[in-house]
Amino acid sequence: MSINSTHAKTAARRPRAYAPDPDAPDRACDIPGCPCAAGYRAPKSRDKLSDYFWFCLDHVRAYNASWDFYRGMSPGQIEAHLRADTSWGRPSWKLGSLGSTHGLEDERIADPLGILGAGRLRRDRRGQTEPEGRPPELREPLAELGLGWPLSLDELKARYKDLARRHHPDANGGDRASEERFKLINVAYDRVLSHLNRNSHPEPAAHTV
Repeated sequence: MSINSTHAKTAARRPRAYAPDPDAPDRACDIPGCPCAAGYRAPKSRDKLSDYFWFCLDHVRAYNASWDFYRGMSPGQIEAHLRADTSWGRPSWKLGSLGSTHGLEDERIADPLGILGAGRLRRDRRGQTEPEGRPPELREPLAELGLGWPLSLDELKARYKDLARRHHPDANGGDRASEERFKLINVAYDRVLSHLNRNSHPEPAAHTV
């Protein structure tokens, strides 16, 4: 068997990033006047995540880009919702490393599924020095969030909200890649948040007799 034929078979088995839903109904897109096949679903509202619109590829992309899952929610409600969504099955990192480099240092490139993130961040970091004052254990979490150091709590929360809005699986039609990316974002956020909270409220020194 040739290398080319093996590659072709592997590519055929690999699902495309925007492959049509195999359970899609045999009808036209829900956008009035659009004759294209409705191969992609998107939730109708935050409160009806199991009730879907069915769109063609162009219209599901436009819908996902414009739909704000968190519209009308306070920052506290948003954070509580995000934590509840990822309290199960959180990924763990090896000591001193995430074991993954999906962080985004430049969010200017449109990449709603986080597919390009690994390529942007993957580089040889040997010889780099830590920015002054940055704990070494926060290097990977900060890279995952695309944040620098020093960092305020407000800056962290604002960045988290922005990334969550982009990568929450409910805002991407339940896409598996978005779900995995979202979990990594939450783990990184928790680690940086814990560090900032510890340093803003240091434990009192123990009294000796």
